[in-house]
Amino acid sequence: MGNTDSKLNFRKAIVLTQKNQRIDADDPFWEQFWTGHQTTLEDVFVLVTPNEIRNIRNDNPANLATLCYKAVEKLAEAVDSSCRTQAEQQCVLNCVRLLIRIIPYIFEDEKWRDFFWSSLPAQDKQYLNSKEQHHLSAAESEEGEDERSHGQNQTVPLAQSLLNALCDLLFCPDFTVTAARRSGPDKAEELANIDSCEYIWESGVGFAHSPPKNAHMERRRTELLKLLLTCFSEPMFRVPQESNEPNKWIAYFTSADNRHALPLFTSLLNTVCAYDPVGFGVPYNHLLFTDTTEPLVEACLQILIVTLDHDMIIQQQQQQLEMQRQLKVPVIPSPYDDGCGDNLFINYLSRVHRDEDFHFILKGITRLLNNPLVQNYLPNSTKRLHCHQELLILFWKICDYNKKFLYFVLKSSDVLDILIPILYHLNYSRADQSRVGLMHIGVFILLLLSGERNFGVRLNKPYTATVPMDIPVFTGTHADLLITVFHKIIATGHQRLQPLFDCLLTILVNVSPYLKTLSMVASVKLLHLLEAFSTPWFLLSAPSNHHLVFFLLEIFNNIIQYQFDGNSNLVYTIIRKRHVFHGMANLPTDMAGIAKCLSGRKVGKFNLPPVRHKRLTSNTNHYAKQISKSEEEEEEIDDDEDEEDEDELDVPHCLPASILEASADTQEGDNGKETEGSITALPAEPGTLKTSLLETPGITQMTEREQAHPVCTDQTPTIDGTSDIAPFAKTNAEKNSSSSPNDHQITEVDTPNKRNHRLAVSQRGSIRIVPQPSPEVWTPTPEWIVSWRSKLPLQTIMRLLQVLVPQVEKICIDKGLTDESEILKFLQHGTLVGLLPVPHPILIRKYQANSGTTAWFRTYIWGVIYLRNVEPAVWYDTEVKLFEIQRV
Repeated sequence: MGNTDSKLNFRKAIVLTQKNQRIDADDPFWEQFWTGHQTTLEDVFVLVTPNEIRNIRNDNPANLATLCYKAVEKLAEAVDSSCRTQAEQQCVLNCVRLLIRIIPYIFEDEKWRDFFWSSLPAQDKQYLNSKEQHHLSAAESEEGEDERSHGQNQTVPLAQSLLNALCDLLFCPDFTVTAARRSGPDKAEELANIDSCEYIWESGVGFAHSPPKNAHMERRRTELLKLLLTCFSEPMFRVPQESNEPNKWIAYFTSADNRHALPLFTSLLNTVCAYDPVGFGVPYNHLLFTDTTEPLVEACLQILIVTLDHDMIIQQQQQQLEMQRQLKVPVIPSPYDDGCGDNLFINYLSRVHRDEDFHFILKGITRLLNNPLVQNYLPNSTKRLHCHQELLILFWKICDYNKKFLYFVLKSSDVLDILIPILYHLNYSRADQSRVGLMHIGVFILLLLSGERNFGVRLNKPYTATVPMDIPVFTGTHADLLITVFHKIIATGHQRLQPLFDCLLTILVNVSPYLKTLSMVASVKLLHLLEAFSTPWFLLSAPSNHHLVFFLLEIFNNIIQYQFDGNSNLVYTIIRKRHVFHGMANLPTDMAGIAKCLSGRKVGKFNLPPVRHKRLTSNTNHYAKQISKSEEEEEEIDDDEDEEDEDELDVPHCLPASILEASADTQEGDNGKETEGSITALPAEPGTLKTSLLETPGITQMTEREQAHPVCTDQTPTIDGTSDIAPFAKTNAEKNSSSSPNDHQITEVDTPNKRNHRLAVSQRGSIRIVPQPSPEVWTPTPEWIVSWRSKLPLQTIMRLLQVLVPQVEKICIDKGLTDESEILKFLQHGTLVGLLPVPHPILIRKYQANSGTTAWFRTYIWGVIYLRNVEPAVWYDTEVKLFEIQRV
């Protein structure tokens, strides 16, 4: 009853604050906001409505400023008294909950955004007039511990006072950490003098002692971290173009001025990596007991990813590099003088180097990532986590900032424990438009890993797990799993995933030279992709669609040249679908043929929409409307096409009919079966909230090409430095038009003899698009088709077909073979040594950081945090500008 009365008084105080009467800062009226009641965070969100906060902000700003100031003052007073009594602790929690509710509405108004960073004289209660003053940098505002005292006349920005108080309270004995010394009240430690390194929350990196669990302390840490996260959320209220501006909250929090920076970083990281949601493995334990650790782990994760995302020094270097590329002149590095300095969280993370620390971090992340994949006989008996997006972002950040950790991950098969949950989430999310960001971060991580040779080698480990994915059952390696899932994404994913096609195929290109044995399932999937992407209507419906064919041909060439032995399944599939390669070589280049390709598209069972590009002509729009959604039966091969191809090629009649007309299911050996207990990928429920994302940069901006074994010294210099084929002479039309900066470039040898010999040797993905006739109009022309069709790296594959098809035909006739297993056995023992062109150098496309992906990550991170904080919904009904909140 008493708490109900106190809530009523709290409610009345909010109403009174809205009135056009300024209440003096010394008035006892303010005490009822944080003393005399126990109001939960959820209660505060119910009792204080968004409209009331906006009314106070707009109609009576003095009262809102006083309320914030007094709340921070109460926190600082609690630190001075070491927050020992229960009344003080409850007062701190009430202040924290009120600030979590208020601060987002301060950030949404540009006039108020600098309020917390105004110079506020600690003794002068007329601080409201100083809102227009300039901010003080962290270095100027604090010179030592004594200056944090509110009894001094030093001017300290309110934000610094708030951050200092919160960091102190996160290591407050008997409030958020267990007291280390118990020798009487007179011997109790002063909070201002405490060594927080002795009170790190969890054992792990840099700390061996494991403190006892305390549910009340974990709840308090969680609420304090939520307030920190709310303070850091200022970028949500800036438009994307302004999101790269320094975040002064994070800059101060991660600077040397925060004496708790190291123990805070260690506590956050160790809390995440030490968490085991299964515990002792008692079934349904999460239904019997309240888990206070999971909310704490989620809060720690979110604090970590937003602080590690704030690397203003690197961001400035990226901007200077891109300016240098655009201007093609050296840019003199400018001194970094915005007061942000070094981010100690990034500094500490980059300096972790012990194998036992790497093992602890990797095991912790893989344990949590694999949580949704855990299966048992009792339904819903194991706790399910939902923080996989934050975990993937954290893993990305650690790999990005600590290359030693990346190499540690790749030096053993532990990397596969990361790969499997990523593929699970990619496969499960492919049809859900609200999970586009999750799809991107998963693909970006795989792109980063694929740039290292060890990743491709590790993929050869046999896949024996039974992850519940709706993919065909197969016997093979992790490489087969990777290809099968990628095929599912491309064939049955929604259209917003089309910008990822380049990335997906680039990953396969990077690992292809190291894949020793592909299963029949994976081999057929790769040929399915080539068959779909090489159909004339698809190639000619957009100016960049042919890039996908170049990637796939590069995959085949890498495997044939470097891993021919052991890949008889792929070789057999190439022979069987050889009409696809002949069709590409004979693509029509006359206007009549082009028109026929675009208007007479054959409707098959594997129909891919064209990759979207920014501007379409009316003609292209007409063609695009004809594209239908692909059906889920993409595994089946159209038998009629096989029969037509027999007539066209005039050679397959010698092969057994049972092989020619075999369905995809029979070839793959899966008989249409999927993994037992598989979870089907479903579209998002109508009304599901999602946040908008920025466009991702093109694959050429995201990667840089380098040789895996840079030993060749006789390469001919080229435009982009990645191919030994020289640029061809431009036509008159090309000379008069300029290429898009995002376009690839292709080069050609000067003489026909050289071109015929080296066509497929070293043009690793360097494709040039003929410039569009105008910025807004594009239609396929004969010149455009010729410019890239002649560069298709078909020489290796055509040579393979030239050698092996007659041999297969002969053995079929001589032995009367009717079973594909005999042909596979023949191919397994075959060799092409001395018959194929000189092997091309292996070139890997490594991920490189750029401002485009930096901006994308920032938008994605804050979008995840917005959607994940729903109890209570901290930013719901606020006017965020970094992204749009949409409903599916």
